[in-house]
Amino acid sequence: MKIKERQIGWHVLLGTFVFLMLIPIIFALSNSFKTMQDAFNTVFQLIPARPTLQNYIHVFQKLPFMRITLNTFLIAAMVTLFKTATSLFAAYSFVYFDFKGKGGLYFIMLSTMFIPFTVTMIPNYLMISKMNLGDRIWGVALPQLADVLGIFLMRQSMRGIPKALIEAARMENVGHMKIMRDIVIPLIRPSMISTGIIFFINSWNEYVWPVLILKSKENYTLSLALQMYISSEGGTEFTIAMAVSVLTMMIPLALYIMFQRYIINTFAMSGIKG
Repeated sequence: MKIKERQIGWHVLLGTFVFLMLIPIIFALSNSFKTMQDAFNTVFQLIPARPTLQNYIHVFQKLPFMRITLNTFLIAAMVTLFKTATSLFAAYSFVYFDFKGKGGLYFIMLSTMFIPFTVTMIPNYLMISKMNLGDRIWGVALPQLADVLGIFLMRQSMRGIPKALIEAARMENVGHMKIMRDIVIPLIRPSMISTGIIFFINSWNEYVWPVLILKSKENYTLSLALQMYISSEGGTEFTIAMAVSVLTMMIPLALYIMFQRYIINTFAMSGIKG
């Protein structure tokens, strides 16, 4: 009975945390279907008294929304593709290559995770400016083509592969690229998928770096489009901002729901081997 009571207590606590995390999503979804008057009069009323699609119609009519969505997708896809590739090759090198200073280099690389973005922001901005990539999606994607977290997660997954399997392939004079393609990638595919989804969601939601680089409305990402309606220049179009928020969260939320099992397993497996 004590064990059951303890389990019930934990479930209630976790349910409370889940509810608190869902409140912003429910709030945005509810107010995106309200008129401005209803939103300010009944801002915490979950079910709109007079539901309307006018906010979504405004978004598609007044903004180049499909172009903005495509910009966001292209940036997120490029960043995800390159980060996954660089993480894969770097992790393979750290696990299966022996070279002098490997441990120290890996430690230095991991330590960069603790460097704030504000430290690298100005050097990256100057680099992008000198390359004439300002106000271009490549200017947003270029400084983000490698990720320490991805290298760490994939390295941990590769360490679970028996080294005897790799050594047997090397004894047969199989090249590293073929080993990676035929042995390593099939075995760590769930980790690659989950890491890629994490990269995609993080890039999709990014705001600070794109707002420094992108100036034209046609090149905006969804995060910048949302900023248009919540800044002083955008006025008080609160319900339209909520509609943009709902549209912005749909794709990454759907991806997370579809691949949550892989994501959870990847983080769980990352702590098995040090």
